[in-house]
Amino acid sequence: MALLNDILKGFGSSWVSNVMVGVGVALVAPIVAPALAAGLRPLAKAVLKEGMKAYDKGVEVLAEAGEQLSDLVAEARSELDATTAAEAHTAASAATNGNPLGD
Repeated sequence: MALLNDILKGFGSSWVSNVMVGVGVALVAPIVAPALAAGLRPLAKAVLKEGMKAYDKGVEVLAEAGEQLSDLVAEARSELDATTAAEAHTAASAATNGNPLGD
């Protein structure tokens, strides 16, 4: 870190050195930027492919989870309906003292 501070302190002491660094960057940038862009393109494409795979897998997992939740709700609804029907039958039986005709 001290080396970086020394370098930056050296650049701050003279505006000429700052201008020279700027000119150097401006001269090198047109050469270096296309090379970096060409090298980064396959990397960016690979990152996008992996992102799409992860998204597709996430959609698949969420669809499966939704299906399982739907099945669970249907099963709970079925059990609740069966319990309600049994309770209604028990209540009707108690109201008629076990006589199905209610006499």
